[in-house]
Amino acid sequence: MNKQQLAAKIWESANRMRSKIEAYEYKDYILGFIFYKFISDKEINWLIENGCQNREEAMEELQNEEIHSEICDDLGYVITYENLFQTWLDKGLDFGVDDVRLALSKFSDSIEGEKARAVFGGIFNTLETGLSKLGENTQAQNRAVRELVHLIKDIPTDGKQGYDVLGYVYEYLIEKFASNAGKKAGEFYTPHEVSALMAEIVADHLKGCKEINVYDPTSGSGSLLLNIGEAWQKYENDKNAIHYYAQELNTNTYNLTRMNLVMRDINKDNITVRNGDTLDNDWPIFDEVDPVGTYQRKAVSAVVSNPPYSQSWDPSKHDGDPRYSEYGYAPKAKADYAFLLHDLYHLEPEGIMTIVLPHGVLFRGGEEGRIRTNLIEKNNIDTIIGLPANIFFGTGIPTIVIVLKKNKTSRAILFIDASKGFIKEGKSNKLRACDIRKIVDTVRARADIEKYSRLVGIEEIRKNDYNLNIPRYVDSSEDAESWDIYASMFGGIPESELKKFAKYFAVFDHLKEELFHSDGNYANLVVETDQLPKILRENQGVQKFQENYREKFADFTEKLSKNLIDHAESVRIQATEEDIVKDIFERLGDIPLVDKYEVYEIFKKAYGGIAGDLENIQKEGINAVRMVDPNMVLRKKNNREEEQQDGWKGHILPFDLVQRVLLKDKLAEVEEKKNRLTEIPSRIEEIFEELSEDDKESISETLNEDNTAFVIKTIPAMIKALKSEDSEESKSLVEKLEEVDALTKEEKKLKSEIKAGDDALHLETRDRIENLSDTEVVELLQQKWIVPIYDEIIAISIKVVDEFKKGIEALVNKYADTFEDLEKEIQDTQDELSKMLGELTGSETDLAGIRELQKLLSGREH
Repeated sequence: MNKQQLAAKIWESANRMRSKIEAYEYKDYILGFIFYKFISDKEINWLIENGCQNREEAMEELQNEEIHSEICDDLGYVITYENLFQTWLDKGLDFGVDDVRLALSKFSDSIEGEKARAVFGGIFNTLETGLSKLGENTQAQNRAVRELVHLIKDIPTDGKQGYDVLGYVYEYLIEKFASNAGKKAGEFYTPHEVSALMAEIVADHLKGCKEINVYDPTSGSGSLLLNIGEAWQKYENDKNAIHYYAQELNTNTYNLTRMNLVMRDINKDNITVRNGDTLDNDWPIFDEVDPVGTYQRKAVSAVVSNPPYSQSWDPSKHDGDPRYSEYGYAPKAKADYAFLLHDLYHLEPEGIMTIVLPHGVLFRGGEEGRIRTNLIEKNNIDTIIGLPANIFFGTGIPTIVIVLKKNKTSRAILFIDASKGFIKEGKSNKLRACDIRKIVDTVRARADIEKYSRLVGIEEIRKNDYNLNIPRYVDSSEDAESWDIYASMFGGIPESELKKFAKYFAVFDHLKEELFHSDGNYANLVVETDQLPKILRENQGVQKFQENYREKFADFTEKLSKNLIDHAESVRIQATEEDIVKDIFERLGDIPLVDKYEVYEIFKKAYGGIAGDLENIQKEGINAVRMVDPNMVLRKKNNREEEQQDGWKGHILPFDLVQRVLLKDKLAEVEEKKNRLTEIPSRIEEIFEELSEDDKESISETLNEDNTAFVIKTIPAMIKALKSEDSEESKSLVEKLEEVDALTKEEKKLKSEIKAGDDALHLETRDRIENLSDTEVVELLQQKWIVPIYDEIIAISIKVVDEFKKGIEALVNKYADTFEDLEKEIQDTQDELSKMLGELTGSETDLAGIRELQKLLSGREH
């Protein structure tokens, strides 16, 4: 399995296993076990790196107590042989919750060194105290821990790819638990898309640095910090050049931060995490024995944070606090600016910070207004980004990201209204890859984009009394629909409304003249709307636009194949992705009407799957493409769900793709039979519908109780009985029933043949994959990876023309019926109704009422 499949499998099982335990609690247990597996395997890997030949020899060496001190000196801890994760697995049914308790206790006792204690001390406290919640009794708890250990055993924890998979699985599970945790999710999780956005902005600013320090004062799971590390390494490929600082108030979440950082194989000397209240206890470097006397402010390259919104705090305790004294003190009911000023205080002169805050900090008055004024006048605010509503789990509150710097050269603030760019996913809104890219590109370019972003000078902000509410500076609202009075009365299309299609008419030569006749103020469509598709197809401007677009991507598939397939075993996956994106943007540089971010989204969505395949190929070699895996499904056995094999599936290549490309004839043979099989029930239903009520009465014994369908097994006997009658009616019924009988037999035969055909094709596909030639490997990877991307990208030019067509049709329909037309239609309807009323009969009182209604109708005429 690739990392996406593995993560999905573990989540599905974990969510089922947690039963009645709340999601936000259960995450601490499963993530704790994953971390224990990691540090256990890391110890084994250390032994292999230091002389042991394999895992077996390493585990044997671990029974030698003399090696324990060496391990502890390097790793900061030691896990003895009997407490290794692998030993747990080997114990089978003898493994239970007491083994876990003993192992965690022994691990805690083994930690040596101040730095190791800071990183590992108490890291399993949440898991230890929660073990009793895994079952009502020891037997249930034993079963639960065995299931958990078995569930996570396949997560790799060695080598760079192993760490990537482990980190992905860990983040995937945190996100899934967050989506099920409601408001509790806010305590530990920032959606990945928001983290990625902030990380890309920070990494772009720091890309020239050779070494960086990053800090999150409300760290949650630590994902914000890790995303910065990942984004920065695209520019500076040295993970050891990053030092991570974090502080977190919630002890359980503080443990999550530490686990997440350690499991990315970050050196413990590059991790400094504290458990404490960020506002009450500033982040200093100090000696625990004398905190006040040894205080040193820690300045960092970047600060990122998603603090709790509008939290209460006590500003009276912070008189003279250098974090706040220069700018002001946030009100006690809303600590939002207290967190922001704390972050800003810890920036190096050339540093950058990003913070997520509620929208209200942009315009609320009082002390917050004074702080905001100081931030603006001191030129600290760089960019304000409005995010979509309902983007965070458990809250629909509108939020923003503010980018701040200590030393900013421009005396202007960039406003970005990104609130409209998202996709709906369940109950939440989610930033797409193209939304993130557009925001980051806009920040990088400091670009003015209509209805999206605007660079605003300090003077304009002063005139607005330092109110930073985004709609004051960027109007992203849709233009209100309006109706032209003249066109509504007399027909025609206002030229003012045709202007919104100006960008199309500028590209599609002479199209406006082909479609409309205009007097300068109003235009009339001179063709029927059903002729629009033909006219657009034949218009030279449209043809030229689509030809130019296709030409821009003429060698695109060849280039992708060279980059991704020819060098599949060595390509730098992340760096190559960015190279391809740059190439796409360059191709689109002078192409009008096409949104480059829509094309980017197509590529980005596809590349996720390609990257997963490439990871497998780079780990296992190109022969991974020729591998098949057992297709495991869940089936109930003894009232428990167990995995059982149900055929095979391609390790890289889907069976249906191989069949479409290499086994077309055999696939077509099976598909033809399946198509015929779908026709038979419809034909049987048609025959039944042809029966008259007398027919149904005559053959009632072959029908169900409701007389709505045939009872198939009774048909042969009825045919025999009808044949003994010598009448035209019976002959007709015999013909129909014989056809039903024949169809039923054909259906049975087809089902048997289809099953045999499917089974044979399935096995042949398996054998075909395992024996692919080099040429076939390339062809199939092209069909899986490259052709779908190319086809979707090319389809964009067709979509552009189609959107233009729909827009023109909507505008034409808007003014198709004038008020005069509508009035005439109403009058005709009234006349017809009056005439019909005159034909009615009834009592005298009824007729009197009808005559009165006719008067009303006729009165409207005048």
